[in-house]
Amino acid sequence: MPHRLPFRSILAPLLLGASLGAAAQSGQAGPLWELGAAGFGVSQQAYPGSDQRVTRGLVLPYAVYRGEFLRADRDGAGLRALRTPAYELDIGVAGSFGSSSETIDARRGMADLGTLIEFGPRLRLNLGRAFDGRWRLDLPLRAVFDLSDGFAHRGTAFEPELSFQRRSPLGFAYGASVGAAFGDQRLAGIFYTVLPAQATATRAAYDARSGLIAWRASASLARDLSPDWRVFGVARWDSVAGAANEDSPLVRRTSGTSVGVGLAWTWKRSQQRAAD
Repeated sequence: MPHRLPFRSILAPLLLGASLGAAAQSGQAGPLWELGAAGFGVSQQAYPGSDQRVTRGLVLPYAVYRGEFLRADRDGAGLRALRTPAYELDIGVAGSFGSSSETIDARRGMADLGTLIEFGPRLRLNLGRAFDGRWRLDLPLRAVFDLSDGFAHRGTAFEPELSFQRRSPLGFAYGASVGAAFGDQRLAGIFYTVLPAQATATRAAYDARSGLIAWRASASLARDLSPDWRVFGVARWDSVAGAANEDSPLVRRTSGTSVGVGLAWTWKRSQQRAAD
C-alpha cells in the first residue's frame, strides 16, 4: 500500500503528493498536464511495528494529467469511471518501493520485500467544506502484486482514509488525514509471518492473520516559492495497537513516526486547464 507499509518508502508518495496540486487545493482547476521533478529526504519507521528507522533521499520525475476520465495526479493513476458532485468512482494503480531485509535487525536473514503494485477500485466521497477547507473519504480496495517477482499476487488491501485540505490566504497548503490499513492473510504474511526455517532464538515462528495492519495519521504543509518551485513537508504517525498481528515477533514497537521534507520543480505545464 502506497507510502505506508514495511520496508517501503512509505512517505515517498505522501511527499510527492504534497508537492503537487496547489491549484486543486485552492479550489481552482489546475493545468491539464504538468511535468517536473521533486527531491526529498525521509526519516521513517522501517515498517509499522519496527523499532528501527530508515533514512533515504530520492529525486523523482513526475507527470500529472488531469483529464476528464484518465487521471494521473497526486492521488495516483487511474481511470475515472463515474463522477458526481457527491462522489467519484475510479479504477486506479498505485505502487511503492521495496527494500533489503538485511538492514533491519528484526528481519535479518528473511526474504527481501519487493516493489509492490496495487490495482483496483476506489470510491471517493466528497463530504463538503468546513473550517475553510475540503473534506473527503476515500475507500480503496485493491489487489497487490509484486513487481520484483513477475507480478505475483500478494493479497488484497483495503485502506479507508478521511482527509482534510485547506489553502490559506498566505499561500500555505495544509493537509491532514486519519485512516487505517487492512489486509488479507496473504498480504499480512508478507510483513509479519515468520516461517519455521526463519525462526531464531529471538524470533519465534509465527503465522500472520488477516485484519487490521496499522492505524495512521498524517499532516502535510506546502508553499509555493514561485510559479515553478514549491517546498513541502510531511509528518506521519503509525500504530499497530490492537492490530491483527500486534503479537508477531517482528513487531518491536507499538507506534512510530516518520518525517520528510522536499522541493519540487515544474518544468512544463499546459496552457489548457483541466475540466475540474
